[in-house]
Amino acid sequence: MTTGLIPGEQPPDPRPTDGLPQQRREPVGQGAMPVENRSRSSVITARAAASFEPVGRSVASARSFVRDTLQGWGFGDIVDDAVVLTSELVTNAVVHAGTSADLLCLRSDVGIRIEVADRYPEREVPLQGSPVSMGSPDREGGRGLQLCAALAGHWGVDYTPTHKTVWFQLDLPERPVGTRTAGPALPVHLLPLADTRVRVAVVQIDRTGSVTAWNEDAEELFGYPAEQVTGKPLTDLAAWPHTPGTSTGIADALRLSRWEGSYGIRGAGGRVIPVYASHLRVRDTDGEPSTVCLLVRDHERAVLQTPLRAPASDTSGASDGQSTDPFEVFIGSPAPDDLDGLLQRTVERARDMLDADSAFLLLATDDETELEVRASTGLPSARQRFARVPVEAGPGRYGSARMPAVHEDLSAVPGAVPLLNGTGMRSVVTVPLKVEGRLTGSLGVAAEAPGRYSNEEALRLQFAADRIALAVESARLGELERLRRGSLSFLVEASDLLAGTLDRDQTLALMAQMTVPTLATWCAVYTIADQSSDPYLSYVLHEDEELIDGIKSLLSKISPPDPVPTPGARVWSAPAEVAHQAALRSSMRSLGLSGPTHRVTPGIGPTLATASAVGGETVVLPLVARNRVIGMLTLGKPTDEHFRQEILELAEDLSRRAALALDNARLYSERTAISQSLQRSLLPPELPLIDGVEVEVIYRAAGEGNEVGGDFYDLFPISDGAYGFAIGDVCGTGPNAAAVTGLARHALRLLAREGLSGPAVLERLNSAILDEGARSRFLTLLYGEMRPQEDGSAELKVVCAGHPLPLRLRPDGTVEPAAEPQPLLGVLEDLELYEQTVTLDPGDVLLCVTDGVTERREGSRMLGDDGLADVLTTCTGLTAGAVAARIMRAVERFATDAPSDDMAILAMRVPGLHKD
Repeated sequence: MTTGLIPGEQPPDPRPTDGLPQQRREPVGQGAMPVENRSRSSVITARAAASFEPVGRSVASARSFVRDTLQGWGFGDIVDDAVVLTSELVTNAVVHAGTSADLLCLRSDVGIRIEVADRYPEREVPLQGSPVSMGSPDREGGRGLQLCAALAGHWGVDYTPTHKTVWFQLDLPERPVGTRTAGPALPVHLLPLADTRVRVAVVQIDRTGSVTAWNEDAEELFGYPAEQVTGKPLTDLAAWPHTPGTSTGIADALRLSRWEGSYGIRGAGGRVIPVYASHLRVRDTDGEPSTVCLLVRDHERAVLQTPLRAPASDTSGASDGQSTDPFEVFIGSPAPDDLDGLLQRTVERARDMLDADSAFLLLATDDETELEVRASTGLPSARQRFARVPVEAGPGRYGSARMPAVHEDLSAVPGAVPLLNGTGMRSVVTVPLKVEGRLTGSLGVAAEAPGRYSNEEALRLQFAADRIALAVESARLGELERLRRGSLSFLVEASDLLAGTLDRDQTLALMAQMTVPTLATWCAVYTIADQSSDPYLSYVLHEDEELIDGIKSLLSKISPPDPVPTPGARVWSAPAEVAHQAALRSSMRSLGLSGPTHRVTPGIGPTLATASAVGGETVVLPLVARNRVIGMLTLGKPTDEHFRQEILELAEDLSRRAALALDNARLYSERTAISQSLQRSLLPPELPLIDGVEVEVIYRAAGEGNEVGGDFYDLFPISDGAYGFAIGDVCGTGPNAAAVTGLARHALRLLAREGLSGPAVLERLNSAILDEGARSRFLTLLYGEMRPQEDGSAELKVVCAGHPLPLRLRPDGTVEPAAEPQPLLGVLEDLELYEQTVTLDPGDVLLCVTDGVTERREGSRMLGDDGLADVLTTCTGLTAGAVAARIMRAVERFATDAPSDDMAILAMRVPGLHKD
């Protein structure tokens, strides 16, 4: 930065012209004035100029330069407005435009003019007369011109081919010369009472609190000569009030820039003399701070007492509408109504108040053991947001956030303020935020130069912290309540979704989809099959679908996290480290650079986008169900981001619910696989091919997840040229009926292959069913033996034990029963069964069904034997497969409800000698 100050000079116009006519444009606004109306004719009595580099710290330097310049010129009344406007305009130049900024301050007899020039003339503002949209005041950019329009008396923008200059002019407030405040004329009897001579004691105190000056009026009032009290602490003489609610002691009061109030001085006679005092903090010619104390007797306080402001309800005395609330004085009005806005406004005001380069605010956790970064300015906020630091960072009071602390040079005590490690900040002051004696947070400001802050700045910052602590805690509790309500709603919805499925893959997908992007930017789920198995990467999800494959590739190449059953989230640094190393190698290869780099696992080559996606904080939560770790839920943030503690607690609650849902899905899948395997064993593996006979089977088991019920069928070879076939129905449905089904099917095959006749086979099966005792169920069964003949026909020997009669379809469409009914099995011990012989001629079809087909109902209607025969008459000329399909289609269309009973259809057809 280069500066120059030339008092009394009439400077030339600082804007270069390069021989070209200047382009002068002014936006339309309340504060914009035509060029010819600017106050350029007033005499310039002083000028100060400075140049600032295009770096973020230049903004703070520019504020300090303007404040020091205007205070030196005696323009303290307009310093605040000038600093605010300069801060915005220099920010626009060095941050948004990205160029250096030239700052010029001009003093005249009517006010000051400040010009900020950058080297980016392409960033124009709207011309006069064109529609103007300044945007929202909450936006990061574009606020400089809004503030100029609101605060400056005149402002505008000048353009040249190489520069753009934004200027504003602040006029001195108009008031009677020499008058600061005045009161109305009062009757004599209402005037304050004083002695014949009012004595004002003037006492000066050095930085250690000792008396350095004591005037004659002080000697008269208190009885001590100057020689007796010089060098003694004022606290030896002062009787400071220690009443409830008084938190500022005399030592604190002497360090304040201003203080006014009552206390007592012990006179030479031992009596305490009540006084009214006005303290002013000054610097001597050597730059050392000291305090000047003006003291009068308490009943003469009107001599020193500042007139009280009118109450807010008195509109005549508060026409400017300014609030006297200390919180509003510090934060400004209107105060932000959200916690993040309030915290950000707080750090910005704290930074400006102490002319700092950065500021930060941390909130304490519920147990007050850690502080969480919630707002910062001048620091890499994205990297620091929600980061955590311990409350007790080291031994002693300066290592604790519970007490104010001033560090003159952090390089001498590295790690004293963990948040500022690697930021370039040297001096820092931190103060606690407390509510009813409980630590709720910490507020700090820092500067790049060492030795910037002393106890005086710490006291000023502590007062600011006291003003905003209660409001911050109230807003934090409100945010926490909203977050807890949202968390409860989130967990209820998550529980409903997880309980709605027993599919393992769908449960994994739900787990990831519920966490992204609500809780994390990306998520990975590891599963563990059993205690001897390693974790397996089962599912990966990112809010940007294009990054999923890259993250999956990266995670699959590194060792999974250890399956530790300890509850809670733990940090897993491996993904971020490997991604950064691999991205560094990729970047160096793209630049054609070679040299020693960190070695990473071969095959890892994530893009820079992938590295950025997993480069932040990654945490692992165990999935524990029934006292066993069945997997891990991994949550990640992009580069330089951290998780909030509330989010981690919510993720832990979700992981417990997800683990139980995942384990339930696993158990259901295992039992389903076992059930399906057992059920498939009850059905014939495949149907044999029979020369000269077409065979088709359609089987439907009632009930969800059932592959086999009480109905069954079978077709199997008995001996050369002979085949057994059966179709039966066990009473009931489900697993109990399926158990009898298995007994019947396997017994039929075994007995038939022993060479027994049909009746003998069924009689022995009947005995086996009755032997089951309480588990026995009655059974209807159609059993037969079939032998294809050389003439193209087929000879059948059939026994129909209580089963729906088989139907025979002839080529001419005639349908007739192919057997007679006989007693069912599982009821009587002594059965007398007989077999009937049926010959199927070429073109004939034999249809065998279970009662689930004939008893298909729609209200009071039932398909029945007649209905089945009617459908079968329409099947002449069809193959066995087509016949079975038409029968099933007719059954399904007969009623709209799902079938409630098992159904089996067995169709056998003897083809004709030529094509039908």
